[in-house]
Amino acid sequence: MGLKDSIQQVLSRLAGGSPASDPVPDVLDDREIDESCQALEAKLGYTFRDGFFLRNALLHRSHVHVTGQDRERSNERLEFLGDAVLGLVVNEDLYQKFPDRSEGDLTKMKALLVCGARLSEVAGEFKLGVHIRMSRSEAATGGRQRSSILADTTEALIGAVYLDGGLDAARGVIQRLVLSGSEQVLAKRSLRNYKSRLQELIQARHKSPPRYRVLEVDGPDHDRLFKVSVTFSGKPLGQGEGRNKKTAEQNAAREALEALERDPELLDRNRGTLE
Repeated sequence: MGLKDSIQQVLSRLAGGSPASDPVPDVLDDREIDESCQALEAKLGYTFRDGFFLRNALLHRSHVHVTGQDRERSNERLEFLGDAVLGLVVNEDLYQKFPDRSEGDLTKMKALLVCGARLSEVAGEFKLGVHIRMSRSEAATGGRQRSSILADTTEALIGAVYLDGGLDAARGVIQRLVLSGSEQVLAKRSLRNYKSRLQELIQARHKSPPRYRVLEVDGPDHDRLFKVSVTFSGKPLGQGEGRNKKTAEQNAAREALEALERDPELLDRNRGTLE
């Protein structure tokens, strides 16, 4: 059996390909662990000099618990370190890439790139879950697909690379995994967040949610342009345009948020006119 076939068998076992009586093994032998780590190194584009760091990064606390080890043996300490390294590298990248953005803008952009949802997506792209060593019960309840575990393990991996190869090595992995295509990620996530941010802002101060209304639809069916307004208590907060209704609503919400940043009392005045 070739190395590739052997690795595939190990990954299959980790993913739950074993018989039902032993769906996910708690313990792999050293050879199987090495094969799983080799496959992951290929995905990361980084080869560890000291394999201990990679093994530790993949050790979920549930595995440590069922094998009777101290919790400090899990990947949680590496997660703590990786979070700091990730923040530094992302901050540096944003600072250099967007010289005209304010501190507030950079802070928001960083939050979008390092949030748990984004790191979970990154982990899913290179199938990290199959490599994590966890208890049978954790895996049986969806642990290998759980966003929090995937995000935490991604941070632990970054911490492991930093300890093994230094900041430049960690920067390279972060660039490949997290920052690749970051401008597109930021554009997509920022657009998606305008409506939720506006709703959270309004509902934190008032019970009534914002309302969206289509004002105009221009153009042929294959090239329509929507114009949408967003209001609160019947008073306009913003307008937006887009090639579909959803995009127009998001752009209207963005304009409303900008208006509220300029005039924080706008909501209270609008509310007062109807009371």
